[in-house]
Amino acid sequence: MKTAKFVDRNPTLDTYWRSIVLLGRNVASYKFALAESLLEIPTENTFVKLEDLAVPYSKNICEHLKYNDKQAIGSANRFLNSCRQFNRQKIDEDELRKQTIKLGFRYVIDAFHNVANAEVPRFYEDARSNQGGIVLTDNFYELIQNEQADNFKFEVTSRWRLWETAISLNINPKLIEVDSDPHTETLFVVNEKARRIDVTSSRYTLSGYQKGKCFYCAKEIRIEQGVENSCDMDHFFPDVLKHMGFTKIDQVWNLVLACRECNRGNNGKFERIPDIKFVEALNKRNNFYVESHHPLRETIINQTGKSNSDRHQFLQTFFNEAVDAIPSKKKWNPPEILGVGF
Repeated sequence: MKTAKFVDRNPTLDTYWRSIVLLGRNVASYKFALAESLLEIPTENTFVKLEDLAVPYSKNICEHLKYNDKQAIGSANRFLNSCRQFNRQKIDEDELRKQTIKLGFRYVIDAFHNVANAEVPRFYEDARSNQGGIVLTDNFYELIQNEQADNFKFEVTSRWRLWETAISLNINPKLIEVDSDPHTETLFVVNEKARRIDVTSSRYTLSGYQKGKCFYCAKEIRIEQGVENSCDMDHFFPDVLKHMGFTKIDQVWNLVLACRECNRGNNGKFERIPDIKFVEALNKRNNFYVESHHPLRETIINQTGKSNSDRHQFLQTFFNEAVDAIPSKKKWNPPEILGVGF
């Protein structure tokens, strides 16, 4: 079986799940809606009827239609029209359920596990033809018991917001660039009218591409604030460089998530430059963006280079110049490393 690009040689279930969300190709928002619904539905029974899945699934799409009416690349879509009618109170929940069962699951239940022309391990089995529903697998139950489970919903929502924003903008995809506001920790784009559109939280986006781990020590982190293991958003090359003439510090390629100990603990990074091995890890993380679809793909290409060698050289040059600006014989390393760069 051909292995999806985002999958490690020793992949875990959360890696497979994230490959579905981050790399799966979409012509409509159905895969995101299904992923969110699976994380929301009661899981006491392994068998889930379509009629029980239909309302949470369609309501997720209804909510996103309120934010962005374009939820498919094509034009006419009977299922999406039903969701719009529900939002306008033209149909009730029972009718929405009926239309969802009839139209809403086409091309998503059978394609959910397809990533990069291959199939990842299944989180459910398709039992529509003989039982009228899906059967949750042991993989799914292991997934939702994972330490990363609380992060998954945020990551799906973030990826969905990036996708729907990109297809709704009247801009050539190659010209779309996602910017970061360091004060609000928000990713945004500028539309054809030069108007800023806030898209999603920087934390939610970064987490999936770092597999829910601290960039430096690989400790499990949580992106929700105010809970144990809450993470910080960090500038890999420190923010202080902005005062030394460096102009690209706030761009997406330079943002990572770090545990509090690494970012600001007793031996935290603060304004120091990380060891060179972490520059290689940063290049690896940025290439994950490129393997995804626009707008993050185009953003990284625009910011750091079209080819892998271009991006590698960009980071090497930036590292050299940063070291000249903040000279130190000893580069920063975390006090404890579980693994380099997630």
